Amino acid sequence: MTATPLDVRCPRCGGGFECGANAGHCDCFGIRLTEPQREQLARDYPGQCLCLRCLRELIAADDQRPAETAQA
Repeated sequence: MTATPLDVRCPRCGGGFECGANAGHCDCFGIRLTEPQREQLARDYPGQCLCLRCLRELIAADDQRPAETAQA
């Protein structure tokens, strides 16, 4: 017996999406997050899933931040 994807709401944007983590495959499995990004998401949205659009937006915003050590 396979688990079915869950219809959930994204806590960041409020949009609905289908989370397939319980079913063994979710779109977010292909997203590559750094450890600091994972830690921040766990603090901001404990135990919750974000939609793929929000995950991509957060990654893009993080990529656009200037590196603090670039000038060091």
